[in-house]
Amino acid sequence: MTTSPKRVSLAAVLLCALCACSFAADTAPEVRWGLEEGRWSAEKANQWYAGHRWMAGANFAPSTASNQLEMWQAETWDPATIDRELGWAAGLGFNVMRVYLHDMVWAADPAGFERRLDEYLALAAKHGITTMLVPFDSVWDPFPKAGPQPEPVPHVHNSRWVQSPHIDVQKDPSKYEERLKPYLTAILTRFKDDPRVLAWDLLNEPGNPVPQYDDQWDQAEREAAHLILLNRLFDWAREVNPSQPLTAGVWVEVGRRRGPLPALDKAMLERSDIITFHSYDPLPMAKKAVEWLKASGRPVICTEYMSRGSGSTFKTVMPYFKEQNVGAINWGLVSGRSQTIYPWDSWNKKYTEEPTPWFHDVFRKDGAPYSEKEAALIRLLTTGK
Repeated sequence: MTTSPKRVSLAAVLLCALCACSFAADTAPEVRWGLEEGRWSAEKANQWYAGHRWMAGANFAPSTASNQLEMWQAETWDPATIDRELGWAAGLGFNVMRVYLHDMVWAADPAGFERRLDEYLALAAKHGITTMLVPFDSVWDPFPKAGPQPEPVPHVHNSRWVQSPHIDVQKDPSKYEERLKPYLTAILTRFKDDPRVLAWDLLNEPGNPVPQYDDQWDQAEREAAHLILLNRLFDWAREVNPSQPLTAGVWVEVGRRRGPLPALDKAMLERSDIITFHSYDPLPMAKKAVEWLKASGRPVICTEYMSRGSGSTFKTVMPYFKEQNVGAINWGLVSGRSQTIYPWDSWNKKYTEEPTPWFHDVFRKDGAPYSEKEAALIRLLTTGK
């Protein structure tokens, strides 16, 4: 869900100094691919990956949900739509979904939230789909409010998507243990041996400077706090020790950065059991990212790609991912209240009708593919038919 192609350079410099990174400025950034206590070995990670067929799928929220709160709160929980739309995904041969959760839904109703999550996993499994769960997210609106959600802003990409946790919690590491650990450990403990859960993607795009809310937080402070949060999440997850792998996906300038590696990227790469990343770049840059990340010797999954307006398409990128045995999880499945058919610039540029081409998403609300040619290509890559 990348909103900005580059981080603020000063913040990156400050964080690199903070973690005392020292890499040659004229070489590709180095990563210590070694082990921490509890981290899966590369051998274990590769054995796990070999036990799955090639992973292809989408980031999923039902078309009736504008954000994570609408997806999971009891008042707007919509299993009928979830079931129907996951059926369309399975018809393309998709076998994995990446799904965002929200700590505030659990805090308001732990038993109800876990029951609904269990129901979602049952619906996905019925269609042969496993799920990568994302407990926390640092992109878009940092002021989530439980309860009825405002209507989407017409023609604006992800206009009601919210961060998790609330910015007031993100800013104060003294609140992490009390406010966030119970939620994370509860859902991990409940589903830590559940074969319907593919993996745990602990924190989406830490450090992302969302331009619309940049006046709320200094970028260097944001990245420093997210580094603390990210490491705590890994620590707490290791305590639970789920049977599924842990990860957090690098998301900015993957494979093309030179010189010092920012502390957040370093932590994500060195603490993840499997390597995940986001790329909305055209194929040449996606290739560079894959080549660099494969140096880890671990499985690599792209957990966000496919934005037609930026040159990341099913036609250009997905066949390469399959050739390289890199998992491919595109952004968006069904056009709906998240409005991600509109591009990122819709936050600043006025749109009055459906854009051409769509930015994200695969299906219209009636189940018809946006592009029959794209749908045929996806089925060919996933099923050979």
